[in-house]
Amino acid sequence: RIDDRPVERADEQCDSCIPSLNDPGLTGADGGGWYPDERTVFAVEVNGEYRAYPKNIMEVHEMVNDTLGGRRIAVVYCTLCGTAQAFFTDELPDGIETATGTLELRTSGLLSRSNKVMFELHTFSMFDTFRGRAVTGPLHDVGFELEQLSVATTTWGDWQAAHVDTTIVAEDGGIGRRYRLDPLGGRDDRGPIFPIGDVDPRLPVQEQVLGVMHDGVTVAFPELDARVTLSRG
Repeated sequence: RIDDRPVERADEQCDSCIPSLNDPGLTGADGGGWYPDERTVFAVEVNGEYRAYPKNIMEVHEMVNDTLGGRRIAVVYCTLCGTAQAFFTDELPDGIETATGTLELRTSGLLSRSNKVMFELHTFSMFDTFRGRAVTGPLHDVGFELEQLSVATTTWGDWQAAHVDTTIVAEDGGIGRRYRLDPLGGRDDRGPIFPIGDVDPRLPVQEQVLGVMHDGVTVAFPELDARVTLSRG
């Protein structure tokens, strides 16, 4: 179901929806010992501040609305297609106002080609999550597209070694919840569980890739090729 809880009640239980995590509890790197070094984090940097979002917590919430480096951001993870993305949510287009002065991204409960469909709570505008482009509602009417920021998909050990002053989401998410290290239990190991439509046959549909966008050009590097290329400089 749709996660339409009011912002002021976002810490309450969600009835059969995938609940966003708002302003999670945090610790420094020295408080992140609960999370194994070899496990995956989705990490971002804004204005010189660094933060890691553990994959196991993102698999439960799929959406975090947070503040980092003085900016309001949303970090989104689609468990079905394995995409981790982040968007700035503190800049509203002309003619759009919200009660908080920012956008609030949530999970709609809908899918498009096995990709989660997110929506903005104040305007109920739906988004193409992968592109960050509004496809319905007032935000679509003004042609709004979210500004993306880069996400590093890496291990907790490598991230904290590179950024000793990073923060990481607390073990209980700041809401007193217990998270298993593998909440999905290998659910997607045998391929997509929902229809995906026609696909490009050059790579398997669940092949991990590094996606790069620059000046309107998009390129997908298979994970192994990307590692080799980056290691060679």
